[in-house]
Amino acid sequence: MPAPGVFRIVEKQEFSSGFGWPLAPRGGQFRCRVASFLSARLHAVVLALDGIVVADLTQNVAGPFCTQILGDMGAEVVKVERPARGDDARAWAPPYWGDESATFMAMNRNKKSLALDLKGDGGLEVLRRLIARADVFVQSLRAGALGELGLDFAGAARINPRLVYCSITAFGARGPLADLPGYDALMQAYGGLMSVNGHPGQEPARVGTSIVDMGTGMWAALGIVAALRQRDTTGHAVEVTTALFETALMWVSYHAMGYLGSGEVPQPQGSGTAMIAPYQAFPTADGYAMVAAGSDALFHRLAAALGAPRLADDARFTDNPSRVRHRGELVAALSAITRELKTADLLERLRVAGVPSAPILTVDAVLAEPQTRASGMLVGAPHPRIPDYQSVGLPILWNDHRPEVRRVPPRLGEHSADVLTWLGYTLDDVRALRAQRVIQ
Repeated sequence: MPAPGVFRIVEKQEFSSGFGWPLAPRGGQFRCRVASFLSARLHAVVLALDGIVVADLTQNVAGPFCTQILGDMGAEVVKVERPARGDDARAWAPPYWGDESATFMAMNRNKKSLALDLKGDGGLEVLRRLIARADVFVQSLRAGALGELGLDFAGAARINPRLVYCSITAFGARGPLADLPGYDALMQAYGGLMSVNGHPGQEPARVGTSIVDMGTGMWAALGIVAALRQRDTTGHAVEVTTALFETALMWVSYHAMGYLGSGEVPQPQGSGTAMIAPYQAFPTADGYAMVAAGSDALFHRLAAALGAPRLADDARFTDNPSRVRHRGELVAALSAITRELKTADLLERLRVAGVPSAPILTVDAVLAEPQTRASGMLVGAPHPRIPDYQSVGLPILWNDHRPEVRRVPPRLGEHSADVLTWLGYTLDDVRALRAQRVIQ
C-alpha cells in the first residue's frame, strides 16, 4: 500500500459513450485496479479531481481561472458558451496566438466547449441535464439571472441533490452593491489596491495583472474542493459564494490592519513596502535591482557588501523601525553607492553576501530564465493549430508531478456534439438542435 497522501498509479477500466470521459456503471465510482509502479504499461498519476465533472457557466477571467484550476487537477470541465460570440475573452485581443486570443487561451485549457443558446427551444433542458450529471456547477452570471431560469442554488439542488454550486459575484450576496456587475480594475480601485500601488504623487496605477479576478478564481477553487469533501461526508448539496470585492479586501488585509492599529492611511510605496527598509528597487549604472534586507542581520550584510559598514552603525539605521522612520536618508545613502555599480555586479556582490536580491526582468527574460525552465512551469501539449503551444502550468506539485495540459483551449462549440451525446441525446437530436441554432 502507498504511504498516506501518496497517489496510487492506477489502470482505469473506463466506460465511455462517445464523450471521451470514463462513465461509472453504478454509484458514481470508477472501477480501478492498482497497477505495479514497475509495470511497463503506460500509466498516469491519478489527479486529485479525477472523475469529477464540472459544469462551467462563466466567462472573462475569475470564473474561467477557477475552472481551469479544477481542470488542471483532473476534473472534466464543460464550458458552456453563447453561440457565435462565446466567452467575451475570446475577443480580448490583441495579442493573438495564431488567430486565437492569448488571454482566452491563458484561462481555458483542460476544458470542453459547449456552445448553447439558453433562450432557444431545448437549450435550458440541455443545461439542466448537464447539471444533473455534474458534481460541480460554477456560474458568474448577473445577479438573479439563474433564479429567473429556476437554476439558483435551490433550483439546481432539486435537480442534483449532491451538487456543489459555486457563484462568483462582484460584490457578494448581500449589501447595497450586491446587484452591480464588476471588473478587476473597478475592484482594484474600489477595494483600496490602487491607493497603495504605484508611486507617491503620481497617477493611480492598477496592478499589472488581473490579480483580483485570478485571486477570486483561486478562492472559488479552494471553496469548491472543500465543498466536495463536505458533500461526500454529508451527501447533501453545498453552496459556495465568493466575490471580487471580498478578494480585493483580502489583498489589502495588512494595510487595513495597519490603519486599524495606527489610524494612518496607507500610501503608495513605489517598489517598496511601508513596514520594512531597505526593501525596494535601487538604481544601478544600467538599470535597477530589487533588494530585500528584511532583518537587521541582512542589513548588516548589505552594508558590508556595499563597502559601507558605517551605515549599520548609524543610530538612524540601528533597527528596522529606525530605518523605516529614516527611510529617505537611508535610500539616498544606499542609492549613492548602487548607482555606481552595474546591475550584474551589484547582484553578484549581494548574492555572495547572502542578501536577498533580484534583477527586474521583463516577461521575455523571465520565460528564458534557466530557473523557469527547471521549474517545469511551462507546460506544452500537441495543438492542432499552434505547433509551439505552451502554457503556464498550475504552481502545485503532487509527488513531484505537475498536472499536464490534457486538452488545449477549445474552439467555440468544438465539443457540443460530444457533450450532448454523453448527456443521452441521439445524433438526430444533435442535428435538430444545431439546425435550430440552439447549439453550435
